[in-house]
Amino acid sequence: MSFTTVRPVALAGVAFCVMMMAVALSLEHIAGLAPCPLCIFQRVAVIAAGLVLALAAWHNPRGGIGKSVYGVLGLAAVGTGAFIAGRHVWLQSLPADEVPTCGPGLEYMMDILPMQEVVAMVLTGSGECAEIDFMLLGLSLPAWTLVGFLILAIIPLRILWLAIKH
Repeated sequence: MSFTTVRPVALAGVAFCVMMMAVALSLEHIAGLAPCPLCIFQRVAVIAAGLVLALAAWHNPRGGIGKSVYGVLGLAAVGTGAFIAGRHVWLQSLPADEVPTCGPGLEYMMDILPMQEVVAMVLTGSGECAEIDFMLLGLSLPAWTLVGFLILAIIPLRILWLAIKH
């Protein structure tokens, strides 16, 4: 497979997004780890990146502008996810006395509040997001998700490189 056109690069990114979601859903449904609001927002970012990359693979733009658009949109989705995961890691690193109190559940907030307030409240974080339920090789799940986003960033960056080389 040649990684000199958008399609194979984007498909590799889609496969990575599918793998990230498979791990998240397995941990939820098989291991019984319930996602907190920040975890859910990270999943949304993975899905958004996957959709952008799937569209890029389907379209397979030949021109530099098309490649640039998909690269920037993909990088925006991945960057958003990395920001949220980084915020989550930061919350988990706070001393116990500085952890924000637990707020209402995400479903409840979405029922009663406008979306911008929901996003602001979730990004502020809550006590449930600061809990570390699982560690692997010394890293929490949000830290592994951040690593995943950093690896995934290679894909839209490669697409942008292809746009520059065009």
